[in-house]
Amino acid sequence: MSDLNVYPYVVASIPPEEGGGYVVSFADIPGCLGVGDTPEEAVEDGQRALFACLDALKAVDREPPAPSVPTA
Repeated sequence: MSDLNVYPYVVASIPPEEGGGYVVSFADIPGCLGVGDTPEEAVEDGQRALFACLDALKAVDREPPAPSVPTA
């Protein structure tokens, strides 16, 4: 799973009134999300989700999108 680190992601907190925790999203893979009680758990879940999304694209003979370059 080492090549998954090339996809930039954003970690955001979920408001307590919406259940709390954290969510990870990947701009290059819309709809690919990870969640967790801590930022670290969300990143781990996000990496599993990203692997599954990329694997699903390959299963239907679609090229995964190239990772975007993060902006400062």
